[in-house]
Amino acid sequence: MNFADRSKDTFAVTTPLYYVNDLPHIGSAYPTMAADALARFERLLGKSVLMITGTDEHGQKIQRAAESHGRSPQEYCDRISSSFVSLWELLNIQYDRFSRTTATQHEAIVKEFFGRVWDAGDIYSDRQQGWYCVSCEEFKEERELLEGNYCPLHPNKQVEWRDEQNYFFRLSRYQEQLEAHYQKYPDFIQPVSRRNEVLNFVSQGLQDFSISRVNVDWGFPVPVAPEQTLYVWFDALLGYVTALLDPDSEATLENALAQWWPINIHIIGKDILRFHAVYWPAMLMSAGLPLPGRVFGHGFLTKDGQKMGKTMGNTIDPVALVKQYGSDAVRYYFLKTIEFGKDGDFSETRFINTVNADLADNLGNLLNRTLSMVRKYCAGKVPSVGEVAAEHPLKAIATSLGQEVKQYYEVLAFDRACEAILDLVRASNKFIDEKAPWSLYKQKRQTEVEEVLYAVLESVRLAAYLLAPIIPHTCTEIYQQLGFAIDFNHKAQTFITTPFSSHSNWGILSDIQQLGEPRPVFQRIELAQKV
Repeated sequence: MNFADRSKDTFAVTTPLYYVNDLPHIGSAYPTMAADALARFERLLGKSVLMITGTDEHGQKIQRAAESHGRSPQEYCDRISSSFVSLWELLNIQYDRFSRTTATQHEAIVKEFFGRVWDAGDIYSDRQQGWYCVSCEEFKEERELLEGNYCPLHPNKQVEWRDEQNYFFRLSRYQEQLEAHYQKYPDFIQPVSRRNEVLNFVSQGLQDFSISRVNVDWGFPVPVAPEQTLYVWFDALLGYVTALLDPDSEATLENALAQWWPINIHIIGKDILRFHAVYWPAMLMSAGLPLPGRVFGHGFLTKDGQKMGKTMGNTIDPVALVKQYGSDAVRYYFLKTIEFGKDGDFSETRFINTVNADLADNLGNLLNRTLSMVRKYCAGKVPSVGEVAAEHPLKAIATSLGQEVKQYYEVLAFDRACEAILDLVRASNKFIDEKAPWSLYKQKRQTEVEEVLYAVLESVRLAAYLLAPIIPHTCTEIYQQLGFAIDFNHKAQTFITTPFSSHSNWGILSDIQQLGEPRPVFQRIELAQKV
């Protein structure tokens, strides 16, 4: 298997595999929107893209949740997993694979991977004693615990004392290799704050960790000891590998890894950083496999200053939010107003003010008023103005905008991408007000009228193109009104026929375009009674 031949024209991105102990909340939607925006952008670059999402469905927490609802674990997992599928549809998520860790083909991949690690001599039996958080599915060191033996990540959940004979993975064997990898590839863990957390943790010395559990029925049996079940994290991380299998392929590691491995980027929450940036790469090293390109740990979403989470009972229902305000509004707010990688607070008032100002008042209104003036002053046709001078105030901004925004998308700086694009939109609004084409028309200065309207229309087009990965519905509507044919062959809307190499540049709009009827592309929204 020659991983060095992996094409640079492919790109694979994963969300976390979400734990199905309860219905999805906005904290689950957040990294999925980010992964979707990144995947859409990479498709614009002409790459073959695989976006992976899915659900993590084993472990004691699932077993207990199913029991509390009077369902079998599988019935419970099926119900919750389907709610994630429904939410992704509402949010216009263009994923390619949905991985479920209860899938039959997944068990085959886990067994084969376990065999590789076993043959490497990295699994052994020993006694496990310590404090265990069922919500984290993780043993905690006593110094990590809050007063009263509460978990720091789940402060309303007490940890449980465990004393059992388990199988362990020799994580300590890989300390030097991991540190060498972090040194050689400084971008492996992002952002820098997450990298520093990992470096600090690893520098304190890595301890072997348990990869099996006793008295837990819901999970895959340990291949060498069927009376025990595999630790949920050993199982779940391999869900990324199972997702790479073509649907009709035999479930082997060779088949799974043939085209898409290694993954370019794992997008995860910072609370599961250690599993992805320490345990996972060590497991891959043991199995003799290349490591993913990047692990990006985003921040927490907060509400009223507290982390949102199912165990805290202070979540926002994303289904209600999207049904009330639309997917583009939700996608735009979370990716524009929060620096990806840092914590961010949700405020419904700020949400409404932001999307109204940026999408309705600035972008949408600019398109509508400009198209209306083109109909009135240019017989509804795109003006033919020839070459626009480089020093033109809008072209001067737009010329480098595509490359600037490209760099922002590539480092997941969605907020900065949005702000740079909105700078062009604001400049266009200011330009059209200052030039006042309605006055120029009355003065019979038709050439100047056409130059002004063309420059603004082309600026709107460029802004829509660059914003399309974040707000695909709105930008699709803009492109259609500007006379571009949109390919809807994929299950979600995207400009798959308009490559970045051309459409990220100034001057694409031409007089051969058949402009559509001007109509609002984004309606102003009002505060809902309750979300």
